[in-house]
Amino acid sequence: MKYGLQVKQLLRKAFKAVALFIMLLLCSGQSVFGQYKTDNISDLALIYQGGVNRLDWTREQFVPYVLHQFADGHKDWLFDGFLFLDFSNGKGKGYAYGYNKENAGKEEWLWLLSRLFEKDKALSALDQCIQQEKKEIGNPGFKHQVVIGLPMALPNQKDWGALNGVSLDFSKQPDQIKAMVWYVRELIKHFKAAKYKNLNLAGFYWLDEDVATCKRLSKPISDYIHAQNKYLCWIPYWKAKGFEQWKELGFDIAYQQPNHFFEANIPDSRLDDACQSAMLHHMGMEFEFDERALFDCKDSFYNRMKAYMDYFEKNNVFKNSAIAYYSGGDAILKMYQSHNPKDHEIMDRLANLLIQRHHRKLK
Repeated sequence: MKYGLQVKQLLRKAFKAVALFIMLLLCSGQSVFGQYKTDNISDLALIYQGGVNRLDWTREQFVPYVLHQFADGHKDWLFDGFLFLDFSNGKGKGYAYGYNKENAGKEEWLWLLSRLFEKDKALSALDQCIQQEKKEIGNPGFKHQVVIGLPMALPNQKDWGALNGVSLDFSKQPDQIKAMVWYVRELIKHFKAAKYKNLNLAGFYWLDEDVATCKRLSKPISDYIHAQNKYLCWIPYWKAKGFEQWKELGFDIAYQQPNHFFEANIPDSRLDDACQSAMLHHMGMEFEFDERALFDCKDSFYNRMKAYMDYFEKNNVFKNSAIAYYSGGDAILKMYQSHNPKDHEIMDRLANLLIQRHHRKLK
């Protein structure tokens, strides 16, 4: 009996020690299973650009993405990275599976390239915007990073076009690889030629949000990208096929989409689930909202955007994870232009969180 009591006491102590250990890990932003993924880019803003239905993305339109002006008038730098991407040319041709009935061909890929490097728009406008704001608020202490989305060489497409006089057939993987390697090479060449003062090309983005169509393609493309000293990132949707295999697929970082914001019937507990999933699989996180977050929007989702901040703080995402920010087509711009103080209040809170992240990183 005496020894039985001692065993029970030892088990209780061991249980308390394990419980304390788990609690300390959770409080530090880690889990028993893993931790969030970090990156040289702390805060990556998704910029939907390319399709004719998108913003032109002029210097003025970039202002609220490059810096934030608080209610008291002072300004500070905001996002340190920008992901330029689009799924369609806006005229019926898709750059990824499932967005249009027709797949984009070489002509549409080149058109997307020209949109990206158009004078006084997109990359050019972003560079100008940063240069202008540096004159007012000083050097940010970091160089803004750029990530560029890659059109997908979709399986079985036979009408894409030709390279070096040879028509490509995307039912053959070598032809898929040739097309995507060619496009990466063109992007790097154009970026170097542009000689932007304030932008660094960090890498590329895989447009397909699961591996249903192009699972075998990402690794050879990532190998080529790595040979150019660039990286490849991915943002799979919630429980997307293959999301937990992101490392084996050749990606350098993957961001977990909670997909909570978009449907009112999805409980806030999804955000806890997404954070735990990201830690388990060593992923970054995606922060999601769109123009429905505006306070005066009919059936406003303002509180759903607020929930992301609440739960990301609770789960130490802002302290310990790389974050990508989906804001629809132009929600941040609309918040900036809003006359409702509530919109500026929520953006002040978000901006404060980002600025704290910059200061921690710069120490």
